[in-house]
Amino acid sequence: MEAIFNALGPARAFSPLQILFSLLLSFVMSLLLAAVYQRTHTGYSYSRTFVQTIALASIVACIMIIAIGNNLARGLGILGALALIRFRTPIRDPRDIIFLFASLASGIAAGAQVVDVAIIGPVFFCFAVLFLHYSPFASRRSFEGLVRFILPKGESGEALTREVFERHTSSVNMVAMREAIQGEAVEHSYQVRLLDPSGKSDLIVDLEAIEAIEDVSMVMQRSTVEI
Repeated sequence: MEAIFNALGPARAFSPLQILFSLLLSFVMSLLLAAVYQRTHTGYSYSRTFVQTIALASIVACIMIIAIGNNLARGLGILGALALIRFRTPIRDPRDIIFLFASLASGIAAGAQVVDVAIIGPVFFCFAVLFLHYSPFASRRSFEGLVRFILPKGESGEALTREVFERHTSSVNMVAMREAIQGEAVEHSYQVRLLDPSGKSDLIVDLEAIEAIEDVSMVMQRSTVEI
């Protein structure tokens, strides 16, 4: 009976200083998570409000854990209340969800006064994120850009551009040839990987310097193929 009363009875009492310490700890660690997310984000769906959500979610989780304590009935009541909430904001990137869960986990650990987990956990998580961000792990990029230009019919694109591509790229692959200007010319399309990511303009200038080549253009594919 005593065990049942302890589970259903009053929650564990924290002093005001303990509550304040837990809230500050959860906020500081979630700020670290938000900073790492902001630094490593590479997609087009960046949202300032989502970064702030990462920083604030752990505080909410911390408050709930402090309020629940060891009270089973109160925990079930809060779980039922939260089940009624429906978030209408879609989260398309699974990586964003992981950061949000990490923030919640940090707040839960801080609210439960498991200080070592609340500190070591987010720090290790941030280390893993930074390692994956700067390492080539899971990357499948073969080409960085799509180069297009027009040549008169009968001209050999490979012969004219070989020297320029060797000077500016590490790999080249022809992907398409099609008629242009009512059959009087041919449009060539090459996928290329640059030796120097900042050498896009130099490659275009050198291709335009070839007398037979016209309408040179280059579309970078790094951000559209893998974000």
